[in-house]
Amino acid sequence: MEKSNSTLAQVRQILGRYVRPIVGIIVALFLAWRLYYVLIVEHNFSADTWLRFGLAGLILGGMYALIAIGYTLVYGIMFMINFAHGEVMMLGAFGGFFVFEALRLLPTPTAANPDLVFLNAHPFIAVFLAFLVGILVSATAGYFLEKIAYRPLRKAPRLILLITAIGASIFLQNLAMLLFGPQRKNIINPDILDRGIGWTVMVSGNPVLIPYTGVFSLVLSSLLMVALYTLVQRTKLGRAMRAVAQDKNTASLMGVDVDNVISKTFIISGVLAGAAGVMWDIHMGLVNHYTGFLPGIKAFTAAVMGGIGNIPGAMLGGMFLGIIEAIGPAALGIDFQLKDVIAFSILVLVLIVRPSGILGEKLSEDKL
Repeated sequence: MEKSNSTLAQVRQILGRYVRPIVGIIVALFLAWRLYYVLIVEHNFSADTWLRFGLAGLILGGMYALIAIGYTLVYGIMFMINFAHGEVMMLGAFGGFFVFEALRLLPTPTAANPDLVFLNAHPFIAVFLAFLVGILVSATAGYFLEKIAYRPLRKAPRLILLITAIGASIFLQNLAMLLFGPQRKNIINPDILDRGIGWTVMVSGNPVLIPYTGVFSLVLSSLLMVALYTLVQRTKLGRAMRAVAQDKNTASLMGVDVDNVISKTFIISGVLAGAAGVMWDIHMGLVNHYTGFLPGIKAFTAAVMGGIGNIPGAMLGGMFLGIIEAIGPAALGIDFQLKDVIAFSILVLVLIVRPSGILGEKLSEDKL
C-alpha cells in the first residue's frame, strides 16, 4: 500500500514538473501561430471591429467578475462550489424585469406629454428601484439557500454539498419556469438607457458606438468590486469572514458567530449576483429561467482561472474571460457560435497547466 502511494506521488510529481509545462508550451505555440495567421496573414478585421470586440468583452467581463466573486466568497467560507449561484443571479434579473414592467405601465402624464410613463418620467428612480428589488430578491434567495439547503449538510462530505448545489440549481430553474413561463422576456429600458444609443467615436474612418448601457454596467460593476474588496479588507465583518475562512473552530472560540458570518456571506454574494442580473437586463435585454446558467458556469470558470478563493483573482479572471470570449473567435478564425467552447476550453487548460489559477488559490494564509 505504501509502495503504491509512493508510486502515485512520483507520477504526480513527474506530471507537475514535465507534462504541464510541455502542454502549456504547445498551447502557447498553437495560439501564437493562429494569432499570426489571422491577424497578419488574413487580416479580416479592422481596428474599429477589434475595439467593438474589446468593449463588449470588458462589459461582459464585469458581469462575470461580480458573479465569480460570489463563488469565491462561498468557497472561501465553506470550501464548496455553489452551483446554484447563477440561478440566484437569474432571480435578481427577473426582479429587475418586473420593476421595469410595472413602472412602464404606470402612467405619469404631463401637459407636454400626456402619454408619459413613470419609467421615462423618472428614469433614475426607476433604475434605482430595479436594482433595489433585484438585489433584495437575490440576497433573500442566497440567505434561504444557505439556511435550508446547505446549513444542515455543513459537516457532510464535500461531494454531498456539491450534489445539493446542483439540485438547488435545477430546482430554482424549474421554479422560475413555472412561475414566469419558459418564454424569453424582453426588457424595455428607460429612454436614457436605450440599448441603441451611446457615444460615437471614429476609428479607422468607421464609427464605433460606445453604448450607455455598457458604460453604466462596467462602471457600476467596477465600483461594486472595489466596495466588496474594501468591505472584506477594512471592516469588522470582513475580518470575521477572513477568520472563519481561516479556521472556523478557532474563530468561534474567539467570539465570532460562525453561522451569522456564513449567512451574511451568502447575502453579500446574493447582492452581487442580483446587481449582475439587473445589469444583464439593462445591457442584454432578455431574461428567462435559463438566463443564469451559462453566465454562472462561465463565472465559475473565471473564479478558477483567477484562483478560487481569491477575490482579486475572481475580478481578474472575470474580466479576462469576458475579453477572451469576445475577441477569441475572431482572433482564432473560428465561428462566433463557438465562443462558449473557448470559455470552457480555458477552464480545462487552466486545470491542466495551472490548477491554482493566475493569482493562485489561497489555502493556508488568507482564504479571502
